[in-house]
Amino acid sequence: MNQENNSHLTAKDRDRMSFPTNWLRQNNLLKGSILDFGCGLGKDVSELKIKGYECDGYDIFHFPNYPLKKYDTVICQYVLNVLQESEQLQVIMEISQLLNTGGVAYFTVRRDIRYEGFRIHKIHQKPTYQCNVVLPFKSILLNDFCEIFSFQLLIDTPQKSSCIFCRPSINLKYIAESVTAYATYDGYPVSKGHALIIPKKHISSYFELTPKEQFELWQLANFVQKYLLKKYSPDGFNVGININKSAGQTIFHAHIHLIPRYTGDIVKPNGGVRHVLPSKGYYENDESI
Repeated sequence: MNQENNSHLTAKDRDRMSFPTNWLRQNNLLKGSILDFGCGLGKDVSELKIKGYECDGYDIFHFPNYPLKKYDTVICQYVLNVLQESEQLQVIMEISQLLNTGGVAYFTVRRDIRYEGFRIHKIHQKPTYQCNVVLPFKSILLNDFCEIFSFQLLIDTPQKSSCIFCRPSINLKYIAESVTAYATYDGYPVSKGHALIIPKKHISSYFELTPKEQFELWQLANFVQKYLLKKYSPDGFNVGININKSAGQTIFHAHIHLIPRYTGDIVKPNGGVRHVLPSKGYYENDESI
């Protein structure tokens, strides 16, 4: 998570548990192991521990040790409002990787922001960013000051479609997800770490997706690429999309192939994706771009 430079200045030095965390506690929604993602100065974490909860906190500025395990409940209180869209997606993708199967994440956003954009913080006198955020998740509380959304992994969400890409199947190992897309490992990988980036909406062609949906696909592809670099240390990548039967598409639900490449995995990699037409892969001088 790479927050806008001064977003940490919006963290409040509270003398009690925040309203949304206390509301979740009072309604018995804090289950099992808990992570406060973007915990600020950590008051909710310390208060929950006092009350006997198993709780960790992570904040890129104040508690920067990144979590090394998954959690049953993740809370994210007033974080998304101080981030721009690409950073909001980054938070959601990271939380999707930190949430146990069967777990629930709760995102609280402010509902009292009248003016969006950068402004000078009245205490710190530095520019800070704020915006209104509406998520396509289930809203469980709405008042004049805030709204709480609940989020479950796509693999925990019932799907009626017969399409194997409308929901990660047992044959596809889940990696992460954003608002409109998810990523899994390919069921028939051509290399170690071969991943698929898939829109949640059932649609055949990438070009039929909205610009916003395409944007989120590539945000997730960037996220997964960094994840694969860290996990497998590949030497390169091929990125490809098959559109229509003539181009080799066999599952008619749009998806991006993200294929790690390794030095020596084939004798002569020159040409890369040009070899979708094998006889056209090389130039006459045997060099390719």
